[in-house]
Amino acid sequence: MFHVKHSPIKGRGAQSADVSSRFGLAAREVDGDWRDHVETLDGPPIKLRTTVIEERPKSILTFNQSPDVPFDRSINAYRGCEHGCVYCFARPTHAYHDLSPGLDFETRLFAKPDAAKLLRATLAKRGYVPKPIALGTNTDPYQPIERDYRITRAILEVCLEARHPVTITTKSDRVLHDADLLIELARQKLVAVAISVTSLDPVLSGKLEPRCAAPARRVTALGKLAEIGVPVHCSISPIIPAITDDVIEDIVSLVAQSGVQSVNWIPLRLPHEVAPLFREWLAVHYPDRAGKVMSIVREMRGGRDNDPNFHSRFNPQGVWADLIRARFKLACRRAGIGKTRFELDCSRFRAPEVDGQLRLI
Repeated sequence: MFHVKHSPIKGRGAQSADVSSRFGLAAREVDGDWRDHVETLDGPPIKLRTTVIEERPKSILTFNQSPDVPFDRSINAYRGCEHGCVYCFARPTHAYHDLSPGLDFETRLFAKPDAAKLLRATLAKRGYVPKPIALGTNTDPYQPIERDYRITRAILEVCLEARHPVTITTKSDRVLHDADLLIELARQKLVAVAISVTSLDPVLSGKLEPRCAAPARRVTALGKLAEIGVPVHCSISPIIPAITDDVIEDIVSLVAQSGVQSVNWIPLRLPHEVAPLFREWLAVHYPDRAGKVMSIVREMRGGRDNDPNFHSRFNPQGVWADLIRARFKLACRRAGIGKTRFELDCSRFRAPEVDGQLRLI
């Protein structure tokens, strides 16, 4: 059990950067200076500034062969995510940069301004075969810095020009800022949007996912997207036992009333460094039930904090998992929500122009 040394860090999900890494994050040499002990005495700095480093990769599409995900290619316009969701399964990727999956993940961000240009060049290559590109599979494409960088919007513009199908997963109502593009993409059966709703309690959301859009704004965004004809999906994700599982039925009912006809749920996942960060978060915010939460998580994961295996990582087992599954199915039945699949059209694809050069016919 964690011994909390400080008050909750307002506006941040992770409560420290102090988490052991698989890659051995470099540590500053201890020389007895007072700075080596300041956090022990006073806790970490309360006000943490977000910094952004511009990254210039040579390619932008990431391909995967995972048998339990419904896409084979994705784009992540950003590394790290200012939303600060403490449960985010992408946190461990920051360790590849010798940065902390804790506070560094949500304060030291990377942006890829050339993403749309790189995508255009990729789609223009001879022999490229289109399949839906997934946005938001690792970090949120509509996190706060998208307001200034507008990288996601530029990617959507290329997809629209090339008539290339794309899917979006986000926790932000900022997706509505690109409604003009989404309407046209939807008209051509080229887009589907998923918005995840974890809780309906803004206070809990402020602790769990502190810089995300408030739950009510996400529900409203779902309704507006449905209203303008954009295929939209609600993901109740993640479901955290004894923390958020009490509102499953309420979320299903509310989004159904908003016109959403596609809903799923995803259980809490705690890969690698996420597990100790989440345990620390529990110790800070919910010490009275921390043991209960982790006991249920472990019961659903075969006695471990996390199950990394394909298929079973999204399919928890045991009594608690069966109960959640049954409640979700009943809630969908009562709300009139069935199994909806969004079929995107790859047949419309045309290679985009590159550097002003016309396409060969």
